[in-house]
Amino acid sequence: MSLFKQLFIAICVLMLVNFTGSFLVSVEGSREQQVNQLRAHAQDAATALGLSLSPHADDVPMMELMVSSIFDSGYFQSIRVLDAESGEVLVERSGVPVSVTAPEWFAHLVDLAPASGDAIVSDGWRQAARVEVISHPLFAVGRLWQSALGTLMWLMLSSLLCVCLGVLFLKRQLRPLEYLVEQSNAIARREFLSLPALPKTPEFRRVVSAMNQMVEKLKALFAEEASRSEKLRADAYEDSLTGLANRRYFDLQLQARLSGEKASSGFLLLLRINDLAGLNQRIGGQRTDQLIKAVAEQLQLLSRGRYVLARNRGGEFALMAVGLQRDEAEQLAETLDQALSSLQQTGITDSLPVAHIGMTAFAPGAESAGVYQAADEALARAASQTEQNWACHESDMPQPVTDERQAWHRLLDETLNQGRVQLYAQPVVDANQPQRVLHRKVLARLLDEQGNLLPAGRFLPWLERFGWAARLDLSMLDQVLAHLLKGSDSLALSLSGSTLRDPQALAGLYDKLRQHSQLGPRLIIELDEDQLPEQDELQALAQRLRALGFGLALQHFGGRFSMIGNLAKLGLSHIKVDGSHIRAIDEEDDKRLFIEAMQRAANSIDLPLIAERVETEGEWQVLRSMGIAGVQGRLFGEPQPLQ
Repeated sequence: MSLFKQLFIAICVLMLVNFTGSFLVSVEGSREQQVNQLRAHAQDAATALGLSLSPHADDVPMMELMVSSIFDSGYFQSIRVLDAESGEVLVERSGVPVSVTAPEWFAHLVDLAPASGDAIVSDGWRQAARVEVISHPLFAVGRLWQSALGTLMWLMLSSLLCVCLGVLFLKRQLRPLEYLVEQSNAIARREFLSLPALPKTPEFRRVVSAMNQMVEKLKALFAEEASRSEKLRADAYEDSLTGLANRRYFDLQLQARLSGEKASSGFLLLLRINDLAGLNQRIGGQRTDQLIKAVAEQLQLLSRGRYVLARNRGGEFALMAVGLQRDEAEQLAETLDQALSSLQQTGITDSLPVAHIGMTAFAPGAESAGVYQAADEALARAASQTEQNWACHESDMPQPVTDERQAWHRLLDETLNQGRVQLYAQPVVDANQPQRVLHRKVLARLLDEQGNLLPAGRFLPWLERFGWAARLDLSMLDQVLAHLLKGSDSLALSLSGSTLRDPQALAGLYDKLRQHSQLGPRLIIELDEDQLPEQDELQALAQRLRALGFGLALQHFGGRFSMIGNLAKLGLSHIKVDGSHIRAIDEEDDKRLFIEAMQRAANSIDLPLIAERVETEGEWQVLRSMGIAGVQGRLFGEPQPLQ
């Protein structure tokens, strides 16, 4: 039982005891007063009647008339006039008053006895008769009943007022405890909250101050680990001069697009600054670095986060555009060439052209070495020609774009309209106990016109191009909810950035989840790291999902580790580290240092870390020794149809 309820019950019991005692004392006092009044009433009536009868001591009819007059005008049980010598009853009137002013049970409860009084009727110096008067307690019971009702109402109103004031006072005084509970729950959700205004009560003030210190300590510890992890990531995967990714990170991303669940097609562009060594001698190292930075800025402006960019070495840059077709890649190369030509006007370089561009297509199943070789051949051809500064590897001749676009449009539209997206699931298991399944990751598959099963990486770029990614998300959500209703392990379903940016799709998502809130503990919503909304929108999404009872997690994490400092506010269920950081971790020490730092940062806020695409025994053993919570990959199970 909560402290508030205990104190509230204590106040109520105290008020009840006080109320009962006060009421009983008041009723008993009124009872004694009424008893005295009954006695006085009887005696006064007897005395007055005795004096009135003295002149008529020998006139019995007159006595009867006077006794009847007194009896009818008051609350008497009986009035008798007795002969003084023989004790014979001369006159007698008795009866019970008709009017009832109090309940019978109350009369039995107070038990007021009739009061009596007597007086002598004198005839000169002789005692002629004796008058006995017995007052009926009915009138006193009525007065006592009215007094008890008034006392009861007053005590009830005053007690109710005191209880209400006590409850308000308790709520105000115990408000810091409620915030401490919320603070503790927030820590359990991996959020950090501090109470800025300390309570005035000294005891609560000390407790709240201690909790705030603990929260600040946890925040500082987490920020320190996050900063260390970000530094390791930058050292391993970032170019120090331009801030772009380095060749190593780019190779990891390219390899992920050539194989695995994220496999998809697109174009690789290589850009090489002309005569970098000569420029370094002519204009100096500082201005050459400025040129390299300027080229990197032009690439970033052109990319706007849609493409993977990297500086390979020296004056060579790489750009990977997933989902691009031949005409779009040529347009991209032309736009990039024009943007680089504008650098000629800034005076940074006097060479014309500034750089040459070579591009080649890639598709799932290709070798990264072959893709680079084709791009190098295209780059060499671009440097040897004069009509344009870019070239495409001619061996990569895809089918006409119009036909392919129409084919994909027809296939995807029919599939979504008919609900023919096939769901597969891959187990995510405990790193220390692989037989224990934490949850299953839901994956999308699509049958093409030839009956081939296509992974999501093949058709997701086309869905994004057609603006249908939200349709796929809602269709998969319907199937997943229907599957969970039949009974299943916990599932994790990823959403695209298009769904998060579409208010109508997001409202539809919330509506579906609200209708199945009982499934909240068994469904986790995952978001891709490279498709996250702004921090405020992300925090609002996390709060809304938590209110509906569903968990939120991140997948393919690792490229934007600088944002991990904000993850403490989201209350995430887990983070899945991108498989590119896991591949060959047992052979590359710097990867291991990076994941260890990430694990320490996540562990400081009790945030489970799960490794994706674990495919070798060596990778698993290294991850298990680090304390990783879970693993996912072909080593622990191939994706299977969601039955």
